[in-house]
Amino acid sequence: MDLRIFTEPQQGATYDTLLTVAKATEDLGFDAFFRSDHYLCMGGSDGLPGPTDAWITLAGLARETKRIRLGTLMTAGTFRLPGVLAIQVAQVDQMSGGRVELGLGAGWFEEEHRAYGIPFPKEKFARLEEQLAIVTGLWAAEVGKTFDFHGTYYDLTDSPALPKPAQQKVPVLIGGHGATRTPRLAARYADEFNIPFASVEDSERQFGRVRAAAQAAGRGADALTYSNALVACVGRDDQEVARRAAAIGREVDELKANGLAGSPAEVVDKIGRYAGIGSQRIYLQVLDLDDLDHLELISAQVQSQLS
Repeated sequence: MDLRIFTEPQQGATYDTLLTVAKATEDLGFDAFFRSDHYLCMGGSDGLPGPTDAWITLAGLARETKRIRLGTLMTAGTFRLPGVLAIQVAQVDQMSGGRVELGLGAGWFEEEHRAYGIPFPKEKFARLEEQLAIVTGLWAAEVGKTFDFHGTYYDLTDSPALPKPAQQKVPVLIGGHGATRTPRLAARYADEFNIPFASVEDSERQFGRVRAAAQAAGRGADALTYSNALVACVGRDDQEVARRAAAIGREVDELKANGLAGSPAEVVDKIGRYAGIGSQRIYLQVLDLDDLDHLELISAQVQSQLS
């Protein structure tokens, strides 16, 4: 079971804070550092000092880390043109020495689009499908050949399809709860399927749908990696769990029901339940980015038991 650190910088984080967390992620033996792609805070946070851009952040981290994988859960398809996104991700992959992964979603948070003047189209899922075809097509095109795409929403003619990523294939992550279109899209384009903030039972159902879609597409169910994203709130005792829950504005009982909360033993046990239904990777949503002791505890007493 891989454990990855997943951050939500729109809630309030500087680049220096993210760099500190990414370096701790690397030093403590976690597999990867991922971040969300949002420009507006949610809930009761003031979001200070303001948003950071996902791919600019990852470009900086690419040069300041050596081992960990770097990526997004999920890049919003509404934020970037697919041709530009393909260039950005390929360049960051080169800067990292081939450690980048692209999580790409349709985009959903309408308020942040209004706040920053970003168009919020009605047909987001159909656009996402074209975006995936373009990004993966540009990377896969043979050097010296051009790439064309003529769709409903995007039109590319005689693209040189450059630059290429450092990796032969940048892993693509697709995720969500949709029962039909999401599994079909994952079966066609994804290397990994991620379901965010879902119970063991809901995860098992959705993994089953994706597995069936992959088999129908002729890929085989095991061609994809299956993963979960879950909020983490781990403590040595009840008081420490309660303190960490209060720091992120959540209730302990709710976190235990819907996330990975409690003692290290409780969290290891719950991760085992996800592993039992086929989850191979957990993205630990860490919301208090100043609490590095939290990461140290998870590394020492959760990750160590899983490995």
